[in-house]
Amino acid sequence: MFKKILIANRGEIAVRIIRACKEWGISTVAVHSDVDRESMHVRLADESICIGSHQPVNSYLNIPAIMSAIELTNSEAVHPGYGFLSENSNFAKILEDNKIKFIGPSSRLIKMMGDKIQAKKIAKEHGLPVIEGSDGGVSDIDNAKEICKKIGFPVLIKAAGGGGGKGMKIVFEEKDFENLFLTAKSEAKKYFGNDEVYIEKFFQNPRHIEVQVLSGKNGTVHLHERDCSVQRRHQKLIEETPSPVLNDDLRKDLFSKTVNMVEKIGYEGAGTVEFIFENGKFYFLEMNTRVQVEHPVTEMVTGIDIIKEQIWIAFSGETALKQKDINPRGHAIECRINAEDASKNFQPSPGVIGMCHQPSGFRTRVDGAIYQGYKVTPFYDSMICKLICHGRNRTEAIQRILRSLDEFVIEGITTTIDLHKKLLTHKKFKESDFNVSWLDKDKII
Repeated sequence: MFKKILIANRGEIAVRIIRACKEWGISTVAVHSDVDRESMHVRLADESICIGSHQPVNSYLNIPAIMSAIELTNSEAVHPGYGFLSENSNFAKILEDNKIKFIGPSSRLIKMMGDKIQAKKIAKEHGLPVIEGSDGGVSDIDNAKEICKKIGFPVLIKAAGGGGGKGMKIVFEEKDFENLFLTAKSEAKKYFGNDEVYIEKFFQNPRHIEVQVLSGKNGTVHLHERDCSVQRRHQKLIEETPSPVLNDDLRKDLFSKTVNMVEKIGYEGAGTVEFIFENGKFYFLEMNTRVQVEHPVTEMVTGIDIIKEQIWIAFSGETALKQKDINPRGHAIECRINAEDASKNFQPSPGVIGMCHQPSGFRTRVDGAIYQGYKVTPFYDSMICKLICHGRNRTEAIQRILRSLDEFVIEGITTTIDLHKKLLTHKKFKESDFNVSWLDKDKII
């Protein structure tokens, strides 16, 4: 096994990786910006090294600084977590060239599946249904308008090189298309350094379903699905597994086709294949070549440590799991706790945390990096922790996470704890009568 791993990330995911490494006796190195000196991941790691200022481009996205940290600490491998450099094929290639193990797929696969247009073509080639739209990137406005007329409005304009809602615009009427097309291209250039966009038919009432996979040279296994349909402006708020709207036949077909594609492309590592689900049909959306924020719900129902599996595959090239050994039990729900004020259009709420009491109890888990006196800065993503609860069924999981939210105390800043209570007690959530458009349409926030 690896003797030392550098974690090229921060916050709760860095803490999560450090915990997995410690359980295996692997030494850890934390990298941090100047404002993160007192962060939990720095305190828990065996070694730490400052790699730059608070701006991500000067620290957590600073490849030369991270490479220097690897050399100074004699790290054998790098775990990128999610976000930052986790899907940066150039970073993975530099590590490969320097004989440092990237805990994830090869740079070739990251690049291939990170290009949303190419990924869509690959999915189609291997039997996954795809959304009707442009065959590739579209730069000419007249060509774009012709595509829209062919598939019909509403349409979705998406950045080819990114995700997370950036460079993404919904166009309901032809008169608005040109302005939103140019805006999407501008955003794509700003956030991803690539202004290429593509066009797809927009589904107005879909569910967002994803399949977790672990794959090595010896084959691919799936860890069943997650339902991530509670979203606000394409940002996930609550995730759960299993999906309350799927039956066994739909699952069997979805898992079979997903595993087939993942195996055919020679994927190695943990990954997630995402789908739009509407009117009983699935459509390939994208593949994330990294661990997901919502991976804990899968861990809760399967009993499998996905981070450890990632590390093992990176070390051995093989997955230690067989499909017959994966038998999910019960239901799990995750709430993302953000330092935001939902009553003020989700305005960020940085500041120093006062009293902090995190819930515990039967089948209750908090993944986080906060503590009393911790300073939440305005420089990074506003998610500060995640609450995950498991129950024998969905009803019990809802009641357990509501109980846990009542116990959760974070003073000094405004968080989304109360928002989650409101959503989890809503009639539509309880009856699973919602889709990705629910919060944006119903205006319940």
